[in-house]
Amino acid sequence: MFRAALSPLVRSPGWCFVSPPHVTAAISRLYLPSRRLRNESIRCWSNIPFITVPLSRAHGKSFAHRSELKHAKRIVVKLGSAVVTRGDECGLALGRLASIVEQVSMLQNQGREMMIVTSGAVAFGKQRLRHEILLSQSVRQALHSGQSQLKDMAIPVLEARACAAAGQSGLMALYEAMFTQYSICAAQILVTNLDFHDEQKRRNLNGTLHELLRMNIVPIINTNDAVVPPPEPNSDLQGVNVISVKDNDSLAARLAVEMKTDLLIVLSDVEGLFDSPPGSDDAKLIDIFYPGDQQSVTFGTKSRVGMGGMEAKVKAALWALQGGTSVVIANGTHPKISGHVITDIVEGKKVGTFFSEVKPAGPTVEQQAEMARAGGRTLAALQPEQRAEIIYRLADLLTDQREEILLANKKDLEEAENKGRLALPLLKRLSLSTSKLNSLAIGLRQIAASSQDSVGRVIRRTRIAKDLDLEQVTVPIGVLLVIFESRPDCLPQVSALAIASGNGLLLKGGKEAAHSNQILHHLTQEALSIHGVRDAVQLVNTREEVEDLCRLDKLIDLIIPRGSSQLVRNIQRAAKGIPVMGHSEGICHVYVDTDASVEKVTRIIRDSKCEYPAACNALETLLIHRDLLRTPLFDQIIDMLRVEQVKIHAGPKFASYLTFSPSEVKSLRIEYGDLECCIEVVDSVQEAVEHIHKYGSSHTDVIITENEKTAEFFLQHVDSACVFWNASTRFSDGYRFGLGAEVGISTSRIHARGPVGIEGLLTTKWLLRGDNHVVSDFSEHGSMKYLHESLPLPQRNAN
Repeated sequence: MFRAALSPLVRSPGWCFVSPPHVTAAISRLYLPSRRLRNESIRCWSNIPFITVPLSRAHGKSFAHRSELKHAKRIVVKLGSAVVTRGDECGLALGRLASIVEQVSMLQNQGREMMIVTSGAVAFGKQRLRHEILLSQSVRQALHSGQSQLKDMAIPVLEARACAAAGQSGLMALYEAMFTQYSICAAQILVTNLDFHDEQKRRNLNGTLHELLRMNIVPIINTNDAVVPPPEPNSDLQGVNVISVKDNDSLAARLAVEMKTDLLIVLSDVEGLFDSPPGSDDAKLIDIFYPGDQQSVTFGTKSRVGMGGMEAKVKAALWALQGGTSVVIANGTHPKISGHVITDIVEGKKVGTFFSEVKPAGPTVEQQAEMARAGGRTLAALQPEQRAEIIYRLADLLTDQREEILLANKKDLEEAENKGRLALPLLKRLSLSTSKLNSLAIGLRQIAASSQDSVGRVIRRTRIAKDLDLEQVTVPIGVLLVIFESRPDCLPQVSALAIASGNGLLLKGGKEAAHSNQILHHLTQEALSIHGVRDAVQLVNTREEVEDLCRLDKLIDLIIPRGSSQLVRNIQRAAKGIPVMGHSEGICHVYVDTDASVEKVTRIIRDSKCEYPAACNALETLLIHRDLLRTPLFDQIIDMLRVEQVKIHAGPKFASYLTFSPSEVKSLRIEYGDLECCIEVVDSVQEAVEHIHKYGSSHTDVIITENEKTAEFFLQHVDSACVFWNASTRFSDGYRFGLGAEVGISTSRIHARGPVGIEGLLTTKWLLRGDNHVVSDFSEHGSMKYLHESLPLPQRNAN
């Protein structure tokens, strides 16, 4: 439909367009190039031709990354026929359309300029005409024919242009009614091919659209299907280097570039662009599509309705992209996402296929995950001694290359201090030192020494029947995604645990530690290279949002967050079908019993609260037995906390005992992460246990007492990952437990719990070795019987 407006060499004689003068317009002089441009600017990207559009747009080029889409001011939303119509192709999908209108209205009310290119007039008209045909049947004829014959009465084939004429007004009335609910006015514009040929009409259309946008009105645009000729063969793909208006995809692309829009959203009935036809076994959704990539794509058939297929959408998208408009093709029909697909795209979330002219130097995160899986499988196949050798090598590199590591860390610290974006506790976490690196190296050597029989260890053997033996053996989980904040020392720790357990690893560190993470990852890959498994550990450096990473359920098997409680909660909320190992809060308690030792109480409380108050295993709530109030022991506790400058918050019961009390807590379920704590009073060890269960986070809880019976009651009844007697909460740590390091502390009740070392990164599989065994032999009249005998386990490696 755009073909004749672009070049005198290309004319489409069959089109006849009628459009009222007050709504007709011109799609920019960009589409009426000079004679020199006509002859010289025709180019081809692979097998999809297009015409080069001069980049004279005021707002510059298209967005390079999804994260920039939130800055889009002017947006065109193209609704394909499959999105607007019902599955029977007769009538509109009203619920889906209402959801789209709601999202467009939300963005419009945010101050954006929204335009809609819609299909649906033919389907709506078909519904109306079918209804009219049935009603026009003579009642007498219907009665004479009989009810059964009436049901089978044939409906004549309806001509599409007549359907469009009958449906256009109803479609627009529906849009107006829906937008009115959000106090937004909509205006209809019907365009024809002549509107893009005639310079005056093009100017009129351009002016009309700009005036509507200025008045905060949403233009709803469609081709005037009531007067269009039957569809023609796709001459665009037969050597003609132009884009033509023969479907709403090309219409949307032309309007988007003409109106200098920032973003074109093309909604269809598929998730986006696939590298092969959707539904085929090997089809993979392409997250980002770059000009030139179409050679690697095989196009399938078009959607169930509409004029264009995916090939037409890609052609239109590339053409709009060249004109400076960013494009996303996504699914507008899926019931789980259609209610927020448009707003998700504008927020920069990973939805559909994003078209970008900027191709990153490195692999995509999907490619990195696939590399990590392949590398992890090779890693798991190595001998235990080889995996241990890699970890020992990494430990050596941490000390040998400490000057380079500390120099990179210094850059991170300076940038963080200059920007002032990190609190003091987080700056402490970000900082590396020679002693920290030495401790890291010691921990890594512990992991290497303890990992000799971690993968492939037989944990159960059963003789099912004669010559039929079953084994349960440990295997890696698969691909781990570890997300961590302000903790560069986490990278070598987690890498060593993944290597020891044979897992592939994706690491996503905070940008505040970018320089430190980069060199530590480089050293990790250098260590992996000694046995050719460099790709097993990947550092995600792309601008992927954490929420997008959490959606890669086909590529990632387990997510382990290391950071603030807010980060953990966000990841747990965002994870789509991927288990999350971790804890959202570290609300740790210390209960001081009546039989507590005076010497032990202040030492344990001071260490639990003051040694590292930002840690997740630091004391947050101090429970004191009521009988200890107004005793010398209680006074010593308060004096110590004041000396350490710990701000005290009073629990409700504690406050009731005091004439002048500290500030009463707003909640007993607070993780302060600083030199602050809550003090509350309980009447017994049973009440202490109940308080912990009600307000705790199942992380780490401590009792201080000399009464063994009371201590054992506490140890057995507190349902937390770590429960201690007369020891600091700070012992809840993989290194202090002798695990070498930890990937985190889990408070979940499935799989691993507490500090998670190598064992927590393993699962099992079953190996059955038989000799021509079949189940039918074990039937009532079969020749074999089940034995189910337990067999001895092989001796573990003594080293």
